[in-house]
Order: sequence, then C-alpha cells, then structure tokens
Amino acid sequence: MESNKSKILIIGVTGRLGFELAKASLNSSHPTFGLVRDSAFSDTHKSQKLHTLSEEGLTLIKGSLQDEDILLEALKQVDIVICAVSSKQVHEQKILISAIKRAGCIKRFLPSEFGADPDRSQVSNLDHNFYSRKSEIRRIIEAEGIPYTYVCCNLFTSVLLPSLVQPGRKAPPRDEVSIFGDGTAKAVFMNENDVAAFVINTVDDARTLNKVVYMRPRGNVYSMNELVGIWEGKIGKMLKKIYITEDELLKKIRDTPYPENMELVFIYSAFVKGDQTYFSVESSGGLEGTQLYPQITYTTVSEFLDTLL
Repeated sequence: MESNKSKILIIGVTGRLGFELAKASLNSSHPTFGLVRDSAFSDTHKSQKLHTLSEEGLTLIKGSLQDEDILLEALKQVDIVICAVSSKQVHEQKILISAIKRAGCIKRFLPSEFGADPDRSQVSNLDHNFYSRKSEIRRIIEAEGIPYTYVCCNLFTSVLLPSLVQPGRKAPPRDEVSIFGDGTAKAVFMNENDVAAFVINTVDDARTLNKVVYMRPRGNVYSMNELVGIWEGKIGKMLKKIYITEDELLKKIRDTPYPENMELVFIYSAFVKGDQTYFSVESSGGLEGTQLYPQITYTTVSEFLDTLL
C-alpha cells in the first residue's frame, strides 16, 4: 500500500511549521525527505528536532537552497516538494524552481506561503515586500508551468492569539484590551500541527492541483470584538475596551522601526483591512480546506484560549 504514496521532500524541517509538516507526512506513511543545512546539526534545538524526525523515519539530505546540483539530486528521489522556509528566504526559492524545472519529475510544488493570500493583500505600501515576494514566486512557478498548490492558512494561533492580539504582550489581558479599527473585520487562526495535516492531504488530491487552498474552519474565524467576547466569557469578567482607530494604528506603524513594526502591519492587514476574509473563497476560484477534508479534526480558537487560562 505504502509504495503508491507519493514521496515528499520538505525544505525547512527544523522550523516550527516544517517540523509539523514532516511529522504529518510521516504519520500519513509518505516516504519523507528533509533538506537540511550543515549548520542545523550544530544547533542544539534544531539537531534535537532532526533526531526526533530521523527516529520517526525521515531521510535527511544535506544541502541548501543555494546548491542547485544537490537540489537536483534530492528532487530526483521524490514526487512532491513542500517549502517551509522563513519569509526572509522566500526569494531563495528561485534556484529551487529552476531545479524543479530541470528535474522534470515533480508532480506538485507547494511554495513557502501558509499565511494570508499574497495576491489579496491590501498592505503592500507597508509590508516591506513581505507579500509581493510571495506573489513574485507564484508568477515564476506559473510561468514555468510547474504544477502547484498554494496553501493560505492565514494566522498561526502561536503568533498573535496568546496575547489576544495585544502587541508587546505575552499573555491575554485581564483588565483592559486594545481593539483595532471598529473590531468587526474577521481573521482566521490555525494551529501549526492542524495546518500540516491539511497540507499533507492536498499533495495527492487532484482537486487541489494548480489551486489555492484557503483555511477558514468553523470556530476559527473571528473578529476582535468576538475574540474579546469569547475571552470575557472564559474569565467571567468584562474588560475595558480601548479602540485604536485606523489612523492611530497607521501612525504607530510609521513611528515603529522595521522589522519591529511588522506585528502591527499583520494586525492592520487582518483586523482592520480584513485581508483574510474580505473575499469569497468560491468566487475567487479557490477551495476551502475543511470542506475538502471534513474528516480532519482541528483545535478551535476557543479550545486554544482555554489553554491560556
């Protein structure tokens, strides 16, 4: 049975999402390979992750996105490539795309995305090309005729939710809470391990070929007003609400140096502009993950907030 499972190469297995992708791939009995830089073995945290994954059956290939010859050798062993490098390395996927084109054997490429849809972002004047770099990679993939799936899972619960979207805070507020804009724009949160389960399901699915898959799970799509309401219900207390206007937030973004201001840019994008939810998935020609794979269970925002009590 396992021989007809596609072979998957994951780039970035020591990262937070990459590690979960590798675990999910192995759990689904895919022969799984990880491209790993030499430096990862001398980093205690990363080498611990690599040891865990090796024990679970991951095949390690030493190399980097800069070395097209090593990439080519790695690609010849697999069917699917998933890239989960950090946003700083998005442009480094250009050599990988060239190698995929040369290899000619890759059935599907999932580039490093996993956030909001870069083609629908409305913050291009503020984000220091965070999204335009991802859009540029999409256009190169499409121009080269490489089969793809783009996965947009929006925000990770580990990023803004532990503070209830309060910049600079580590824990959710117990007295007063800042709400951005009018608090009605809805954003989407997903746990990394849940994202990984959905991603691995897409790789051999003909429905997701050359499509964008969006995550909008029930119980994970909320406005700031709703998030605050859920939290108030859990702590049994009303919080004092301080509304930060769009102009005030924009001023704060301008007055805060880059990259420290990127957290505010993401809040502006998600909770003021509504970049994650202002469009309909169906009419944009995309697919929604929980409709494709209703069998996958996932952590809801409410369940995540319970862990913060």
